[in-house]
Amino acid sequence: MSEKKFQPFVSPETQMKEFTFKALLMGSIFGVLFGASTVYLALKAGLTVSASIPIAVLAITLGRKLFRTTILENNIIQTTGSASESIAAGVVFTLPGFLFLSTADAANYFDYAVIFILAVFGGLLGTLMMIPLRRALIVKEHETLPYPEGTACASVLKAGEKRRTFCKNGF
Repeated sequence: MSEKKFQPFVSPETQMKEFTFKALLMGSIFGVLFGASTVYLALKAGLTVSASIPIAVLAITLGRKLFRTTILENNIIQTTGSASESIAAGVVFTLPGFLFLSTADAANYFDYAVIFILAVFGGLLGTLMMIPLRRALIVKEHETLPYPEGTACASVLKAGEKRRTFCKNGF
């Protein structure tokens, strides 16, 4: 049985901007906006909706039109915004559980600084745990494990890159 070799969309030899300040800033802004909407929806309805694909679409649209971003920068924008939104969902579902399980005098420990520190450590722990698992789960198992949302985000970013006139007429 022949093994199919994975061919990336952007070749490793390509010199292209990827990890830039504007990508991090746009991703953080999208993370805050979608994170706030995630918190509101989670507290109001008890569920969340993933924002990965809408952030990918916004990264292509705004990035291409206003900031001249590359596909790799758009990937950083989408990943940063999606991770921020996921951390917000983790906080909104975890902290009420802590409060319900704690005693009345322990409620004094939960202020904004503690919530922020817990969210930062939770996000760092999730990122650090994914580093050793990346090669095993994503690189080596690319063809066998289904990642429907990740595949959809990649398809959106590729479509935006293939059609450079995607936002030609503006909004």
